[in-house]
This record gives sequence, structure tokens and C-alpha cells, in this order.
Amino acid sequence: MGAHMARNLSRAGHEVTLWNRTAAKAGELGGEIGCAVAATPRELGQGAEVVVTMLADDASSEAVHHGPDGLFAAAGGARHILEMGTMSPAHIRALAAAAPDGVRVIDAPVSGATQAAAAAKLMIMAGCSEGDLAPVRPVLEAMGRRVICMGRVGSGAVMKLAVNSLLHGINQSFAEAMTLAGAEGIAPEAAMDAIEDSAAGAPMLSYRRPLYLDEAAHDVTFTVALARKDMEVTAELAARDGVVMPQGRVTLETLRAAEAAGYGARDMAAILAFMREE
Repeated sequence: MGAHMARNLSRAGHEVTLWNRTAAKAGELGGEIGCAVAATPRELGQGAEVVVTMLADDASSEAVHHGPDGLFAAAGGARHILEMGTMSPAHIRALAAAAPDGVRVIDAPVSGATQAAAAAKLMIMAGCSEGDLAPVRPVLEAMGRRVICMGRVGSGAVMKLAVNSLLHGINQSFAEAMTLAGAEGIAPEAAMDAIEDSAAGAPMLSYRRPLYLDEAAHDVTFTVALARKDMEVTAELAARDGVVMPQGRVTLETLRAAEAAGYGARDMAAILAFMREE
């Protein structure tokens, strides 16, 4: 996701500098798009007006921001840090509170698979007001088709969890429906055709169709382990807010079971194989 986003920023005319925890990845992408590579997050922050992070979880974000070589140690550099990975709202609010004077942290997670990232068609949920968004809107619009302001810091993260809980629930229900159809001898391609063209058809099912039909022949785009992480964070938020999410609990337990059975590194489409095989 991050690599596609960096490419689109460069194509839009922004001067881009890269950093990655795996230096070779940043070096390879930097050579491809002709941009600079920073040695540390601190160096990145000192040389940028806006920093965009695309990280997997709270722990990785914590490591990138704090410490002597972290983003928050950069002096006289970035005034805006856009957190675009899927984080817990509590982590985002803690980052915003800990940011150095004059530095604004905005949670701006995205909806859309790697295909949407490559095509600069992500939907972005920003945890801020329209006024706070204005200075960084050109950066976000270089990566996405729409930016929706959710009002205050952390609210983008909340909305991303809400959207992902729905997506993972659709994935689970789809796997059950396909397994039922298959048990009665209906070919997977025909079952998918019917589902896609029915009232239950969802964009996610269409762009994941190749993975559902032949997972091994395609690159992983979003792992079962990441889906499990999303649903655990969602369950914690729901419990804290007193919100009952019975469907979400079923989805989480299925993801946990699939990961325990060895599916963790496979694409979330593998839940279909898990339902069939396990």
C-alpha cells in the first residue's frame, strides 16, 4: 500500500523522501521513482513538510514516532503527520497528545485494496475538521478519490474499524455461502457469478474474485493475521463503549481459529478455504 501511495505522490508532483524499516525496500523504490531515501524517521521528519505513515499496528507506529531517531525527535521539520494505517483510536489520541509543539497528528486511514492504492482511488477517512484538513488536502487527494472528514482526532481510526468490521463480516458470510453452494455441487465460478450479480454483491467480492477462485495463483493483499488484529481492536473499542457486536465476535473467533490452523500469512480470502477444509 505504502509503495503505491508514494508512487502516486511522486506522479502528482510532490517531492518525496522515503523511509522503511527494511532499508532495501526503500532503496529499491527510491531508485524506481527517483526520490531520496532517509536513514531514520527523524531524518525523514526533518526534511519534510508532511509525513505520511502506512504502518500495520500500534506497536510499529509507536516505534516509528518515539525514541531518539523517531519522528517526534525531528526538529524544525514536518508540521503535519498523517497516520494512514489501521490503528486504535486510543493510540492515535496518545500520539496527538505527545506530538511536539506545532506538529499536528491526523489519523487518515484508507479503504480500498492494493488495486485502489495503485490507481489513487482510495477512500480516506480523516480524523479532523475541514479547516484542519486544508493544508494537507493536496497530499491526500494525490492518493485517493475522496477524503471524508470525521470531525476530531481519532475519529478516522474509529470509522476505519467500523468499515473493516463490515468488510470482514462480508468476507465471513461470503465464505459460508460459497461453502454451502459447493456442498450441493454448484461450481465456484457459477456461485460467484450469482452472488456478484445479486443484491448481496459488494465491490470487495468483485475485486477479490481471483483470490477466492484461485488464491495460490495471486499475491497476498491483506492477511488473515491483519484481519484478526483489526477485529480484536474493534472488539476492544466496542467493549469500552458498551456496544454489542455479536456478528463481529463470530468473525473474530473464526479469524483466530483460522490463524491457529496456519492461515495467518494467507490472504483474507483464505477464509473460504478454511471453511471448506477445516
